[in-house]
Amino acid sequence: MFASPIPPQHKNRIYVAQRTTLLLFTFSPHPHLSPHTLSNVHIKMASLGKYVAKLAGSRVLVIGGSSGIGFGVAEAAIQNGASSVFISSSSQTKISSAIERLKENNQSAKAQLHGFPCNLGSPDTLTSEVENLFTEVAKSGKLDHVVFTAGDKLTVGKLEDFTLDAIRQAGTVRFFAPLVVAQQLRKHLNESGSSSFTVATGGATEHVSKDWSIMYSYLSGLRGMIRGLAVDLAPIRVNAVAQGPTDTEIWSYVKEMGYWDNVTGHLKGRMTTGEIGKVEDVVEAYLYLMKNKNTSGSVVETTGGTLLS
Repeated sequence: MFASPIPPQHKNRIYVAQRTTLLLFTFSPHPHLSPHTLSNVHIKMASLGKYVAKLAGSRVLVIGGSSGIGFGVAEAAIQNGASSVFISSSSQTKISSAIERLKENNQSAKAQLHGFPCNLGSPDTLTSEVENLFTEVAKSGKLDHVVFTAGDKLTVGKLEDFTLDAIRQAGTVRFFAPLVVAQQLRKHLNESGSSSFTVATGGATEHVSKDWSIMYSYLSGLRGMIRGLAVDLAPIRVNAVAQGPTDTEIWSYVKEMGYWDNVTGHLKGRMTTGEIGKVEDVVEAYLYLMKNKNTSGSVVETTGGTLLS
């Protein structure tokens, strides 16, 4: 990569520098744009080719987008030409901080950024929280992509120690919330094979470990859910990303306590790559599923080879 002055006549274009060659591409516009928006997108994205510009002008909602992989997906959507990116989490403070970081990291981007709180943790208010979220997002039009990366504490331990209420609660965010979100998609997504719903899940279902019965039940069920929704919501595409260990903010406490090297050393021993996943790499799986109109009902694994060890 190298730095090169940009000609004044192309100052609004994006250049891709590779080795010693400066490459300039054209692109095909998104099909759901107004004439005014389309004109702006032509100016902003004129350099992108058909393989890069598939998200140009799209509107993306990331539920769980204030940190970790969700934040990475939101940033990747911006950098791939989305016109509007919405992020949601349970904390307004985290949302505001995330939007500021997105703006700071992508100062040349023209995407509109919005954030709305949505607390998915209570079964009693789950439906109303999701409905309110989509009502707010809908004020500026329909969406093209919804990505669900929200999660909470894993319920792991001796099965006999958990009440039925605790078992139900364990699936509220990771299992029931994606279903409730799916109930809103026919109304709020453009009904097209270009539109998608992508859900995060774990790669742990392929590795049986002691005391994981509750989580295995929900994680395995989520894979069946994806296939069912792909049929029920067609032509909207529904897929999942199965993630292995990834270095995100969720590990902050482990790092602060000085356990990071020991914990990751054990994990790396089960990964053929020998490395803990990075957000920027895992996010590529989400981009693939958002862009590929030929993929629905699928689960993409990004586990560092854990499933092979």
